[in-house]
Amino acid sequence: MHYPIPQLVAGARNLAAVSACKDYADAIYFSVDRFSLRARARDITLDNLNDFVKYVRDCGLKAYLAVNTVIYPDELMEVSTVIESAKRARVDAIIAWDPAVIQQAVDHGLKVHISTQANVSNWKAAEYYHSMGASRMVLSRELSLEQIKLIRQHTDMELEVFIHGAMCQSISGRCYLSAYLLGRSGNCGDCTQPCRWPWTLHGENGALVELGGKYLLSVKDLCMIEHIPELIDTGVNAFKIEGRLRNAQYINTVSKCYYSAIEACFNGSYTLKKAQKWKEQLSTVYNRGFSTGFYFGTPGPDGLACDVDMNASHMRRQAVGIVLNYFPKQNAAAIRLNEQNICIGDLIVIEGASTYLEQKVESLMKDNRSIIETKKGQDVGLSVSGRVRKNDRIYKIEKHTGQ
Repeated sequence: MHYPIPQLVAGARNLAAVSACKDYADAIYFSVDRFSLRARARDITLDNLNDFVKYVRDCGLKAYLAVNTVIYPDELMEVSTVIESAKRARVDAIIAWDPAVIQQAVDHGLKVHISTQANVSNWKAAEYYHSMGASRMVLSRELSLEQIKLIRQHTDMELEVFIHGAMCQSISGRCYLSAYLLGRSGNCGDCTQPCRWPWTLHGENGALVELGGKYLLSVKDLCMIEHIPELIDTGVNAFKIEGRLRNAQYINTVSKCYYSAIEACFNGSYTLKKAQKWKEQLSTVYNRGFSTGFYFGTPGPDGLACDVDMNASHMRRQAVGIVLNYFPKQNAAAIRLNEQNICIGDLIVIEGASTYLEQKVESLMKDNRSIIETKKGQDVGLSVSGRVRKNDRIYKIEKHTGQ
């Protein structure tokens, strides 16, 4: 590979997600509790922003703050507060597309990455934002590999592209369907995802049109794990993983697979067989089926997930219970099995606001005796391979047997 190694940028909603990908990602993009296209991501606030960014930096990662909603006149003062807080926290860049946000960030000496919401699809548009002070462009999702190469040839600006995760039915996410139907705007981070609902199609005569599925607007997730060499060959500077609202297990699995693929490309060990193995791993976490988006041309019917009810993964997370206490000297936790039982050999994930731990159940204790399996409702002791915290949630990962 004659291009530099692309930066791997992963989304995170809390410290647990950062912990889950810190060994694989190079940078984190996140949001605070306002002006984000993921309004439900509220774990990070202006009050704890300094601590969050410090943790990201302590992990050796860059911290990119998304301020990428539509900004209305009465919100400009509040935007200033967010930018000033970002400056104090020493975030590495602001992700934005509104000129008012860009100008304020530049005036505060912050780097600016132009959000994909800007739908930049040519090098002159990229250069325009460059002239405004932006240092990186997150390109439109509707570009092919060849179009990205052309943009690369005509600008020295840093370029970033999405490589994995949910795709929006609308152009670069600029959608009004949710606002029209329910008064909740996707452009303000409050999308109700009507494109994921079941719909029926009726002909002019009122007859129901059979289309082989009822999720008529739902788009498959982007997955480029089998095409990492081609993506590197475009010369872009960064690869982005979509999924700021996903759980830490998702972030861990996806970032690990793409880190491995990028590393393999540069040490000469990348093969299609390996890529297919990574794709199998990616299919074990939340997904709506996979496609290559627009990279190889406009997607056809195979880019839609008409027959999939949100999650196509063959593996599911089943809630088990909570952590009651942690005993570091014993490498053990007291847990309560509120939802279901666990057994020796089960694969579990323990997650909290700042916890991520994935392991097999190797030892269980009840009344100072070792046991092989538990019962729902019991309090038991569990050996753990890392630190956990009171009220962390425990999930069992098991094969999904049907819809």
